[in-house]
Amino acid sequence: MLINYFKSYLPFYRRNLNVAIPVVLSQAGQMTVQLADNMMVGHVGVSELAAASFANSIYIVGFVLGLGLTFGATPLVGSAFGQKNFKEAATVLHHSFLGNGMVSLILVATMWAVSWLMPYMGQPEAVVELAVPYYRLLVISIVPFMLFFTGKQFIEGLGNTSMAMKITLAANVVNIGLNYIWIYGKLGFPAFGLVGAGYATLTARSLMAIGFSVFMLRHPHFKRYFYLIDPRQFSLKHISLFFRTGMPIGLQMLAEVTLFSLAAVMMGWLGEVPLAAHQIGIQVSMVSFMIATGVASGTTIRVSHQLGARNFEEMQKAGIASLHMIIAFMSTTAMLFFAFRYQLPYLFTNNPEVVDTAAYLLIFSALFQIFDGSQVVLLGSLRGLADVNKAFQLALVTYLIMGVPLMYLLGFVFDMGGAGVWSALALSLAVAAVFFFFRFKRKCRIVEKGL
Repeated sequence: MLINYFKSYLPFYRRNLNVAIPVVLSQAGQMTVQLADNMMVGHVGVSELAAASFANSIYIVGFVLGLGLTFGATPLVGSAFGQKNFKEAATVLHHSFLGNGMVSLILVATMWAVSWLMPYMGQPEAVVELAVPYYRLLVISIVPFMLFFTGKQFIEGLGNTSMAMKITLAANVVNIGLNYIWIYGKLGFPAFGLVGAGYATLTARSLMAIGFSVFMLRHPHFKRYFYLIDPRQFSLKHISLFFRTGMPIGLQMLAEVTLFSLAAVMMGWLGEVPLAAHQIGIQVSMVSFMIATGVASGTTIRVSHQLGARNFEEMQKAGIASLHMIIAFMSTTAMLFFAFRYQLPYLFTNNPEVVDTAAYLLIFSALFQIFDGSQVVLLGSLRGLADVNKAFQLALVTYLIMGVPLMYLLGFVFDMGGAGVWSALALSLAVAAVFFFFRFKRKCRIVEKGL
């Protein structure tokens, strides 16, 4: 009986993978750059690795808010494309550029101001001194990155996931090469250290935005959408719809990242070594998580297309099929993380104290792999249904209202330290996955009944 159940999903596994694999490769490539940043910086020194952890834990809060906003275009474009309403898809593109452009400038101004508060966040002085200039370079890079993602989410909503992958992978090669030159001081350049990684990121993201703009304006299939746009048009209805769809996604992602950012801040209270070890644990976990987000993005596309075509059975099965695949994948990575927990940290540092602490944290990372992957794929399914408000509410409860106090309670009140912080992360993600699963099933019934 169970074998027949999974056999019935085989066509859905194939269709989902066809859409998701280019996104997964793109995400994996981006993750490779982040790993390379941390590996290279980690071999400069423990302070530099801790500074990267601190800067990224602050930066990512604003970054994912903007990134999540760009994701709002995908279900809107996917639904319009499923209905073969190309004019509507072009209108979504137009208002996405307008909305994302405004938001990126606001984010840069706000996040730059936050850099003045970083010395007062309870981190070691040497860490703060290294973190601030690196952080500011990352903040500037938000503008080209959001422009790139505006176009990326549009063409992925149309079902093309390969071009963004190619541009991302090419930019990643540039990023890693510039990291090597500017971090260590090669080819006649001075050794910039951590700041060199910031310059490399800014350069690569600028090239991504330029490359994607050239592609969209030259490719005949996508160029036609620009002819359907009236640049003088500004529709309050469409800009409102864009923000109503994208903002809850951004806020949901912000809630999750805030949970992890506060975890990094709390680990910093335990000292420089626990913070550096936490950064290693997070970076290793992010390898599998970024693959899960690629599957989630593909699921959003598949579900939104079936929603637009009003094929409700395939719509629900597309979401459940992705859940099956990610549980199998994350179970495998969990076993690998546990088995190689003492070897993986050496990719980032040779400091024996940091390695031992990171190996201990990777046990907890292995435990929450399945929950983390499941909850992000289920979120992708909910986004495909444009059910973003309820997803945000559930995320707020599980990530922040439950997760943050639990981290402090287990980590400091019960004196479990890093183990308590990471145990709370795992429990929060598990509860979120359960909530999102039942919401997806309920929303599918609501949509099918036309309520």
